[in-house]
Amino acid sequence: MRRATWRSLLARKARLLLSTFAIVLGVAFVAGSLIFTDTLERSFTAVFSATVGDVVVSPEGGTSAEGSPTARTVGADLVEELAEVDGAAGAEGHVDAVGVFVVDREGEAVGGFGPPGLGTNYTSGPAADGQTGLTLVAGRAPSGDDELALDERAAEVAGYEIGDEVPVVTASPQTPRLTGELVGLLGFPDGGSTNGATIVALDTPTAQQVFLGGQDAFNSIWVTAADGVSQAELASSVREVLPSGVLARTGEVAADEDASDLLTAISFITTFLLVFAGIALLVGSFLIVNTFSMLVAQRARELALLRALGASRGQVTRSVLTEAVILGVLGSTLGLALGLGLAFALRALFGQFGLDLSGQPLVFSATTVVAAYAVGVLVTLVAAYLPARRAGRTAPVAVMREGTGGSERGLGRRAVLGVVAAVAGVAALVTGLVAPVPGLIWWIGLGALSALLGVAAASPVLGRPVLAASGALSTRLFGAPGRLAAQNAQRNPRRTAATASALMIGLALVTTLATAGASAKGSVDQVIEESFAGDAVISNITNQPFSPEIARQARELPQVEEVTALQFVFAREGESRVGVIGADVDGLVEAVSLEVVEGSAQDLDAGTMLLAVDQARSDGVGIGDELTYETPEGDRSWRVVGLFERNPLLGFPRVVSLGTLVDSGWQRTDSLVVVTRAVGAPQRAMLRGLEDIVADQPTVTVKDQAGFAEEQRGPIDQLLLLVYALLGLALVIAALGVVNTLALAVVERTREVGLLRAVGLSRRQLRGMVALESMAIALLGAVLGVALGLLFGVALMRSLRDQGLEVVTVPVGQLVLFVVVALVVGLLASVLPARRAARMDVLEAIGSA
Repeated sequence: MRRATWRSLLARKARLLLSTFAIVLGVAFVAGSLIFTDTLERSFTAVFSATVGDVVVSPEGGTSAEGSPTARTVGADLVEELAEVDGAAGAEGHVDAVGVFVVDREGEAVGGFGPPGLGTNYTSGPAADGQTGLTLVAGRAPSGDDELALDERAAEVAGYEIGDEVPVVTASPQTPRLTGELVGLLGFPDGGSTNGATIVALDTPTAQQVFLGGQDAFNSIWVTAADGVSQAELASSVREVLPSGVLARTGEVAADEDASDLLTAISFITTFLLVFAGIALLVGSFLIVNTFSMLVAQRARELALLRALGASRGQVTRSVLTEAVILGVLGSTLGLALGLGLAFALRALFGQFGLDLSGQPLVFSATTVVAAYAVGVLVTLVAAYLPARRAGRTAPVAVMREGTGGSERGLGRRAVLGVVAAVAGVAALVTGLVAPVPGLIWWIGLGALSALLGVAAASPVLGRPVLAASGALSTRLFGAPGRLAAQNAQRNPRRTAATASALMIGLALVTTLATAGASAKGSVDQVIEESFAGDAVISNITNQPFSPEIARQARELPQVEEVTALQFVFAREGESRVGVIGADVDGLVEAVSLEVVEGSAQDLDAGTMLLAVDQARSDGVGIGDELTYETPEGDRSWRVVGLFERNPLLGFPRVVSLGTLVDSGWQRTDSLVVVTRAVGAPQRAMLRGLEDIVADQPTVTVKDQAGFAEEQRGPIDQLLLLVYALLGLALVIAALGVVNTLALAVVERTREVGLLRAVGLSRRQLRGMVALESMAIALLGAVLGVALGLLFGVALMRSLRDQGLEVVTVPVGQLVLFVVVALVVGLLASVLPARRAARMDVLEAIGSA
C-alpha cells in the first residue's frame, strides 16, 4: 500500500500541483503575518527599553488615556534632589510633546499618518541598564532657541543636512511654528529605529518654553543607577524623597507598560492580517476538497482493484490521507519560505503608511514554524478526509464499472443541512439587528459565517437555476458547444458548486466591503450636510492635535462671526477608554446643529457635561446625575445638564467645556475648529483669510462643506484599496480552483473529448465549450457571492446605525463590475485546460480507459 500510495502521488504530480499551491499561499499568509507581527512586537519592545532610564519619575496622570503627555509635570528642582539619593549616578529631566512635525523642502509635513511626530529636549544621559539610547550620531547638541536636532530618518526623508534651516510645526498654544538650524542627527548606535516616528529635539530651556509654556518643569525625570545598584534598589531610594502625586517606576516596568499599551492599541494589525490568512485557507480548502474528490472518483477502478486484491477499507482511506499529509508538509514548507518574502512585502506596505520597520531584522520564531506546519497539514487533512472516506468505501465490484460518473447521492441531505445553516445564519443576523442582545457584532459575524457556509453546502441545489439560465443563454448564443458546456457544468453539481463556492467566498467579502464603503461615504456626506452648519472647518490631515493659536487668529478676521473649537480626548471609566469632547460653549449648538432634547447647552460650565441620549440610556442616568471618570488630575465627577441626540460630526457622546478639560489636566490643543462667517461677508474672502493663517501649517487645512466631506471620504477609499489587495489572494486561489477543476475534468472526459472530435467538433468549438463551462462556474460563484455580500453589507451597516452610519448605499456599478471580473477570471482560467483538450490525439483519446 505504501508503494501504491507513492506511485499514485508521483503519477499525478501535475494534477496535485495546483492544490499544493493553494496550501502554499494560505500558509504563506499565516507565516508572513506572524513573522511581521513578531517583528513589530520585538521592535517596539526594543525601542521602549532604549528610551527609558533606570528609574522613571513622573506625575500621576502624566500620560493621558490616548498615550499623550498631559499638563501634569514635575518641578525642575526635583532633578537635583534625585541625583543625590543613595545609589543614583545622576538624573536628567525630560520634556515630551506630540503633534510636532518637520516640514520638508516641498513644504509638506514628514510622517504623521500613523506613527506620531514627537518633540523633546536633548539629554545625553544613558538609557536603562547603561544602554545607549537615542543619542547624537552626527553633529552636536542644540543650544539656544535657533537650533535643533532631528532623528536620522526624518532628516533624510525631509532632505535636510547639518547646517540647513528646518521649519517645524507644533501643537503648542505658544509656538505653533518654529525654525532652527539643524546642528545634530539622532539615532540608535547599537541598532534600532524610531519605527516611523519623527523626533525633533531642542535644548532644555527652549523645549520648556515651546512645549510647557515656559514652566521650569519636566514631564518626567530619568534617574541613572550607580554601578552595582539594581533598578529596584534605586527605585526604593527614589520613592523615599518623592512628594505626593509623583510616581517612580523601574525602567523595566516602564518599558513593559509603555510597550504593552502601544502593542494593545495596534493589536488590530495582527487580527486584521490573520483574518485574511483564514480567508485564504478557507478558500484553499475548497480547492483541496475538490481535487481529492475528483482524484478519488477517477481512481475508483484502481481503488476497487486494490480492495479486490485484499486491501482493507482502512488501508485505502489511509492511503489517500497519506497523500494529503505529504502535500500538506510540502505545501507548508514552501509556504513558510514564501511567508518570509511576504513579511518583507508587508513591512514595505505598512512603511507606506508611516510604520517604518526597515531598520529592524525580521523575527523568525519557532512558533511561526509550528503554526505554519500545523495549519498547512491540518487544513489539508481536514479537506481530504471526506474524499478519503469515500475511497475507503469503494466496493471491489466497482472494478467492473466502465466509468465513475458524478454521483448525486447525499445531495438532498446536504442541501437540507445547508439551507438550515443558511436560515439560522440569517436569523442570527436579523436577531442582532432588531433585538437588544449583548455582543451585537458577534451575532452579525456568526450569522454571516453560518449563512456563508450554509449556502456553500446547499449550492449544488441552489445553483441549479443559475446554471440552467446560463446554459440556456450559452446554447442560444453558441449552439452545440454552448449546450455541451451547460451539460458538463450540470453533470456533477457537487464539483461545480465546490469550485464556485471558493469564488463565492471571495466575492461575498468584496461585495460586503464595497457596500459598507459606499454606505460609509454616503453617511459621511449626509452627516456633514445635516450637522455641519458652519461655513468652514479647520482640521489636521494627520488626525493629531494642532495649536489653538490658529483658532485665536481666526477670531480676529473681520469676515468671521463665530469660531467653535473642539478637542477630542479619552478618559477612563474603569478599565475602558471613553471619548470626551471639550468644546467652546458659545456657538456650539449652532456650529454642529446640536439637538438638545432635555436640559440646556447653556448650562454647560465647569464640572458639567452634555450626554448623548443613547449613552444616558445605556448608563441609566438623567439630568442632574453625576458620572465619574479618571482624568489626568484624578477622578472627576461631571454633572449631566443636558441630553442631546447623538451627533456624528462630534463622534463622542460626552461633551464638556474646554475649561473643564484644562482643569482636568489635559493640555490645551484643538482637534477641529468650525468657523461661521459674518452676515454679508463673502465666503471666498473668509476662506482666503483662513488659508493665509494656516499657510505655514502643512498639516492643517481649511475646507468648506464639500471639501470637508471629500477629506473624510479619503481614508475610507484607502482602507478599501488595502483590503481589496489582501482579498486578491483569496480570488487568486479561487481562480486556481477553477483551473484545477477544468484540468481534472478534461482528463476525466478524455474519451468523451475524443468522440466529440471524431463526430465533427472542431478544436475551436472544443476550446469554446471548455471556456463556456468555466464561465458558467464563475457566474454561479459571482451570483451567490454578490447576493450574500449584499446581504452582509446591508446588515453590517444597519448594525452601525447608532454610530451615525445611517445611509445604506448599494454600489450597483461596482457589483456589475465584480460579476464581469468573475466572468473574465473564468475565461482566463479555461485557457490552459481548453488548450490541453484541443491538442489531444483523437484516436488515443477514444481508446483511453
